[in-house]
Amino acid sequence: MIGYVTLGTNDMPAAAAFYDALLGELGAGRFIETDRLIAWAVAPGQPMLAVCTPWDGKPASTGNGQMVALAAGSEENVRKLHGKALELGAINEGDPGERMQGFYGGYFRDPDGNKLVAFTMG
Repeated sequence: MIGYVTLGTNDMPAAAAFYDALLGELGAGRFIETDRLIAWAVAPGQPMLAVCTPWDGKPASTGNGQMVALAAGSEENVRKLHGKALELGAINEGDPGERMQGFYGGYFRDPDGNKLVAFTMG
């Protein structure tokens, strides 16, 4: 259903390093790269996560209520991905744990302030 999600950045080299390391934990690599955008995917035809400098030339900012969910596949992987994000400079927005029956997630903000969750269901 989702083709890709883009997150704004004000520091492309820092964002690229953060997501290279973080999404590498999920088996994703750079799939598209231009001077203003980098997108990661696990395989062609699969959903992508991208960072870009805003096309309007204004500073990137975060949206209240927006969040990107990264499917981690297991509780162990949620903890691992959440820990990796914090190691890479993310801010903790909620330690890994069960949020509701069948949903386990760990929340963080990337260095640009974008909110993400590593999660598993079932």
